[in-house]
Amino acid sequence: MFPVAVGLNYRSAPVEIREKMSFHPSKMKEVLRGLKNYHGLEGVVILSTCNRTEVYAATTDVEIGISAIKQFLANYQGIEEKHLNQYLYVHTLYDAVRHLFRVTSGLDSMVRGETQILGQVADAYERANEAGVTNKAVNVFFQTALAVGKRIRTETLIDQHPVSISYTAVELAKQHFGELEGKGILIVGAGEMSTLTAKNLVAAGASTVLVSNRSYEKAVTLANEFSGLAIRFDDMDKYLVKVDIVISATASSHFVLLPERMLEIMNQRQGRPLLLIDIAVPRDIHPDVGSIPSITLFDIDDLRQVVDRHHQEREMAAEKAEQIIDEEMLLFIKWHNSLFVVPTIVALQQKGQQIKELQLSRAMERLGSLTPKQEKIVRSMANSIVNHLLHIPITNLKEYATTNQGHLYTEILQNLFALDVEGENMRQVKSVNHHKAGHMFHGRAE
Repeated sequence: MFPVAVGLNYRSAPVEIREKMSFHPSKMKEVLRGLKNYHGLEGVVILSTCNRTEVYAATTDVEIGISAIKQFLANYQGIEEKHLNQYLYVHTLYDAVRHLFRVTSGLDSMVRGETQILGQVADAYERANEAGVTNKAVNVFFQTALAVGKRIRTETLIDQHPVSISYTAVELAKQHFGELEGKGILIVGAGEMSTLTAKNLVAAGASTVLVSNRSYEKAVTLANEFSGLAIRFDDMDKYLVKVDIVISATASSHFVLLPERMLEIMNQRQGRPLLLIDIAVPRDIHPDVGSIPSITLFDIDDLRQVVDRHHQEREMAAEKAEQIIDEEMLLFIKWHNSLFVVPTIVALQQKGQQIKELQLSRAMERLGSLTPKQEKIVRSMANSIVNHLLHIPITNLKEYATTNQGHLYTEILQNLFALDVEGENMRQVKSVNHHKAGHMFHGRAE
């Protein structure tokens, strides 16, 4: 059983194509069962996010499996397959495994190392399980990938370095106060940056979010989206006295908070600390506000310095993550090839024993009466010849089992020694080697 992956993402397809190719979670069970009915697919999972739609499958025939997935995507979404093909990428065998490892680890995401994708992969796998469309190969494939994703995040901390301005603003607030639950938070402005900030605040555990904007209606709309409270722009001062954190992101062309105003506010606060985070361009908060006692002020440049540093840290973490994936791929390949190599080695040893016993029987008949000692010597010599003869091919095959060519050498050995390795494993070895040979020939032709 071999893994394949067919899909498109933010690099291969524009948003209008990604929108057409997405699958709604509420229909996923029906979609998965429809996909599983296509010829050649033994187990399937569909990963559908705003940035990618990918079908992962286990198949006994790689070419048939890929063709089935492409037909399904074109038929289900009503797009001509010839048109769809220009946006699709295909990963087969171990490349498909590596691709899923990288996806789950966030290395294939628009924002390197982002956390959300791990949960999205887990949800996709769970939905496939619930629909009853996975099999043993898919289970191993996805369970291993999820474990790899968790290992990379644990060992590299790649997702601990925020790389968006709005997320970094929230992280600074968390570092300053610890947990955000119970803290009074005021967002000034109701544009896109304010929306992203509010979303990150709620995700970080903020329970009370106030929104103020010159257009009160826009403030109400944003506040309602996150179960917050809208306050009128002219009433902001009485809330500035109460809150702990202010994140300002208006489109104003002049300063919204001036030193004189904030001095009066701080007198009413009686020394209670206040964190101000200004992510607006032009700035909303006059820089001199930061020199007022008990006020901590960060502006957009402060946040960008943090983001730049975090980008560098993520790139370093990504390099370490790629090394971990190399390690995990070696383990996966070794395990997967062992499914084919071990039966071949057993068959080779059995053939050696059969030949030995046959030739010993003939030799004993010709030699006539032997003493026990002489018979022991003859048998020992026969064992030694067989063991020495098979030692090198068995040792080499075990070494090749850890490479991408493990299947190929397995079939060569089976053919050279005319081994009878019955069952599904043998058919799969032939299938994958024919697929590889086809790609090698195609590559030369180009």
